Amino acid sequence: MEQKQAIQSYEEECQLPDNLEKVPVEVDEDDVLVGQKQLIQWYDQECNYLHHQVDQQGNLRIDQQGNLLDQQANPIIDLPFLPEQAQVKITSYPAMVRTSPVKDPETGQFLGYVRVSESLEDLYDLQRKLDWGLGSGIVIALALSGVGGIWLTRQAMEPIEESFQRLKQFTADASHELRSPLMAIKSNAAVALKYPEGMRPTDTEKFEAIASGTKQMTRLTEGLLLLARTDKAKHLDRQNLNLALILSDLVRLYQTQAWEKQIDLKAQLTRDLCLLGDEMLLRQLFTNLIQNALYHTPSGGVVAIQTSCTRSHLIVKVQDTGVGIAPEHLEKIFERFWRVDQSRSYKAQKSGLGLAIAQAIAHRHGGLITVESQLGVGSCFTVSLPISPKAVKYTKAIKLG
Repeated sequence: MEQKQAIQSYEEECQLPDNLEKVPVEVDEDDVLVGQKQLIQWYDQECNYLHHQVDQQGNLRIDQQGNLLDQQANPIIDLPFLPEQAQVKITSYPAMVRTSPVKDPETGQFLGYVRVSESLEDLYDLQRKLDWGLGSGIVIALALSGVGGIWLTRQAMEPIEESFQRLKQFTADASHELRSPLMAIKSNAAVALKYPEGMRPTDTEKFEAIASGTKQMTRLTEGLLLLARTDKAKHLDRQNLNLALILSDLVRLYQTQAWEKQIDLKAQLTRDLCLLGDEMLLRQLFTNLIQNALYHTPSGGVVAIQTSCTRSHLIVKVQDTGVGIAPEHLEKIFERFWRVDQSRSYKAQKSGLGLAIAQAIAHRHGGLITVESQLGVGSCFTVSLPISPKAVKYTKAIKLG
């Protein structure tokens, strides 16, 4: 018997002149099919229910001609299904139902209807088990692939991390070892320039070049050492600090340099900028930003420092009216040794580490540093540092015009 998929409601798929849709459900097929697999029902010409039969083993046997057979394979009733059949479907229970008009094979007289129902509970159970098995298999496969992916990633990253750590250690060691010979070269060059008696003019120029190169190398090694210490240190020397006091000291320190370049260096600081931090590193962070702003701002320009607070962070902005930064360079300015103009930076004895150091210090304090810039207008560096509720608050109001 051909099986069809069950659908919602009790309806016909195709109509024959025998009005199959009028065939009622006279037997509670839900109850009948609970313990059985198949059910057959007979109806007369007026669609009145006559009889139903269920095999005790839950199986109905039908021969190739469509005759219903008993246990001894004898026809129970000589009422074969017609080739033309209509199908109705019921989903109050999982079952497949077929209804067919019945005619006398000899006279062709219309006798009534016969309907066969077959339970699909086993099929549904198997489908549910397959769904659960497939779903569980997918989840397990995803979990295993995720764990495997993490493990493979770690295995692949370990040599890279070890190589990176060795490189940082080498940089720190090399910078440390270079300090002594650089100091010796710098001292001898300074002595030679201080007592130039008997020295030719060309020799004086050479010693000046040596002193200048030594000064630049010293700045480079100091910057590398500071970066190495910042990256390597597990714990910072955190203290209760008022950031407003640190910024005001730096403004006073660089005010002379600003006047020499005819730059207006001003700051407006809110009070009680309290946080837990490493004072030396924070001074270095804002020193680098102020020096960078003064360097790139021409005479007659302005460098302004502004502070503000949110509920969770301290905000410090260092804004200048300098040359600005091209949009394609904004993502690179915090990289180590990166400079827009290599030749100009060399002449100015700039190492290209200032902004990289500032970013590293901000990150070590759980903060963030960003930049906005426009060519010919200027740049604005914004530092965001988390507020510590345990920091001691100072009540001194500072406002520098």
